Amino acid sequence: MDIRHLKAFIFIVITVIGIPGNLYIVLKFVLIRLAEKKLLPTNVILTVLALANLLIVFSRVIPQSLHAIGLEDLMDDTNCKFFGYTYRVSRAMSICTTSLLSCHQCILVAPSTKIWIFLKQKVTQNIFVIILSILIMNLILYRTSFMYANARKNFTSPYTLHLVYCDTDFQTYVSYIANGIVFASRDFLFVAMMALASFYILFVLLRHARIVKGIRSSDKVHTKSMEHKASRAVILLVLCYVIFLGLDNGMWIYTLTLYNVKTDMNDARIVLACAYSALSPIVIIVTNPKLQQQIRFWKKIHIQQTTSTTLAHMNNISK
Repeated sequence: MDIRHLKAFIFIVITVIGIPGNLYIVLKFVLIRLAEKKLLPTNVILTVLALANLLIVFSRVIPQSLHAIGLEDLMDDTNCKFFGYTYRVSRAMSICTTSLLSCHQCILVAPSTKIWIFLKQKVTQNIFVIILSILIMNLILYRTSFMYANARKNFTSPYTLHLVYCDTDFQTYVSYIANGIVFASRDFLFVAMMALASFYILFVLLRHARIVKGIRSSDKVHTKSMEHKASRAVILLVLCYVIFLGLDNGMWIYTLTLYNVKTDMNDARIVLACAYSALSPIVIIVTNPKLQQQIRFWKKIHIQQTTSTTLAHMNNISK
């Protein structure tokens, strides 16, 4: 298998896993919201995260897959600007909402002191405002995508990133470095926030585990609150993101030292940046109580239908 076939395989796998997984989460939470007339703040954040990851797959992974299987010159300047802008805003929303999720869970498991109670109330009541503010910030911050993204050209400057059908040409070394520093710093800031929040959540979970050891085994099940189960799921999500984003940003910083970064290098970065979009829905579906409740419901219906069909078949045979 040559490198092109390998890239095609990887991007197709991310697409096949990422689209159904994220679409399932978005649709399920929308249906829950319509049926129950409410949605927990944590599930609102997860819905936004799944939507952002879905847009990442559509705006970057699918074009990468098409290019890897041999389809050339599919985008003009307008398409490059649109898809580039959508990908960058979606990627930013993915990291910001993951950070928000970890900070929100940190607040939920914190002790019931005056300041923490105040934060719980404010964050819960204003979750839509917070998410909208983050979206507006990223929409404004990434408007530069319209300036630098163009369809692939035969001649490029030394400060050009080759991204499948499109080139991001920064023209000057100053704009090239400034762009890298600004967005890498933004990423590291949100990663630091989610890491600190996760460390605090882990501290609370460990302290809770020590307390549980002194309780009778019959009472241990009752002490495992929904907050602690959700906390473990958040920590797992953050761990996945830190690993993939850390490797992605490490390669990004390395490319800042290079001229005419090769397409294979950018493809490797995109795999790391987009892998979270495929893995996170698996983690969310496996660990979220609401989604598990829906899965158990459909499993129960399926078992009942299978049992009814089997009994009917046996009755027909006995006749």
